[in-house]
Amino acid sequence: MSKLNSSEKYGVGIKGMGYYLPDTVITNFDLIKEIDTTDEWIYEKLGISERRRAGDNENLSDLAVAAAEKALEKAKLKAEDIDLILLSRVVPDHINPPTSCKIQHRLGAVNAGAFDIDAGGCPGSIYSLSIGANFIASGSYKNILVICADILSRSFLDFKDRESCCFFGDGAAAVVLSRVPLGKGIQSFYLKTDGSKYDTIMVKAGGIETPLTIDNILNKDLRHLRMHNKATKNFATTVFPESVRYVTKEAGYELSDIDLVLSHQANINIIKESMENLGIDMSKTHNTIHKYGNTVGASVLISLCEAYEAGRISDNSKLALVSFGSGLGWGAMFIEWVANEYYTY
Repeated sequence: MSKLNSSEKYGVGIKGMGYYLPDTVITNFDLIKEIDTTDEWIYEKLGISERRRAGDNENLSDLAVAAAEKALEKAKLKAEDIDLILLSRVVPDHINPPTSCKIQHRLGAVNAGAFDIDAGGCPGSIYSLSIGANFIASGSYKNILVICADILSRSFLDFKDRESCCFFGDGAAAVVLSRVPLGKGIQSFYLKTDGSKYDTIMVKAGGIETPLTIDNILNKDLRHLRMHNKATKNFATTVFPESVRYVTKEAGYELSDIDLVLSHQANINIIKESMENLGIDMSKTHNTIHKYGNTVGASVLISLCEAYEAGRISDNSKLALVSFGSGLGWGAMFIEWVANEYYTY
C-alpha cells in the first residue's frame, strides 16, 4: 500500500501500450460440443460469448513479443531504450530460464535486465505495474517494459470442466512506463494477499509438493486448474470495491472523480456487483470479457488499450485499475492520465 508523491524523484506514466490476441476464435458453441452446458448459461453466468486460443505453434514469448513491439512503437522508443523488462505470467515457455530473458533477446533490448513475476496470474498486472513504477519513481530507471501474457489453453485447462474452461482466453498486453513530472501519472497503488485461501484457485501438480510423476500427470484433478467459483466470486466482489476506494482516497480524489474503472475481466457479474457497491454506473467501465474471456493478467491492460483506442481516455482522465485472483491476491492503482507531450525526461 503506497502513494507515489513528492518524496519520489519522478512521476510515472504510461508512454505507450499494445496488445496481441491469437487469430483463432473459440465460441461458446464450440465449447458446448465437449461439455454439458449451453451458450445461455455461459453468457448469463460469465458474460462471455467467445475467447481466443493460441495456435499449436505459438508460445507465450510469441504473444508477449507481439504486444511489446506495439507498445514500443506507440511509445516512439527503440528496444535499446528499455532499461528493464517485467513479464507477469502463469505458465512460462520453460520452467527455467525465465521467459523474460527470451523476450529481451528477441526484442533486441540489449540494455535491459529482465525477470518474470508470478503473482498468481490475474493480479499480476497491478503487481508488475507497481514494481515498475517504483523503479522509475526512485530514479533508478527511465523506461520499463511491463508485459502480461498467458496461454492457459495449452497448459492447465480441462476442457471437460465447465467450471474453468469456459472462462479463459489466451492473450498478451504490454505497456511502457516512463518518467513524467512529479504529481502526474500513477498516483497510488494497493497490493494485498490472503494466503489462508491459498487453495481457492489452484493447480496442485507440478511443484515440489506434488511433482509431475506419471501417476500425477494421469490424474486430471491434479494437473488441471480447479476453482471454487462461489468462494472466488465472494472474494472478488469484496476486494474490488475495497481496493478502488483505497487507491482513490490515497490519491486525494472522490469516487465521483473517476472517469473510468478498468477491472480484471473475470466475470461480468463480479464487475456489475462491484460497480453497484461503489455507486459508479457501468457506463464508466470498459469491458472486453464478452469477446476475449478472462485473459488472466493481460485482461486489465487489454481493456486499457481498447478504451484508449476508443477515445475514452485523454489527458487528465482519472482511472482506477483493479485486479484479483489466485493466492488469493489482489491490487488496484489510480492513474491521472498523462498526454505524450509531458514525457520530456
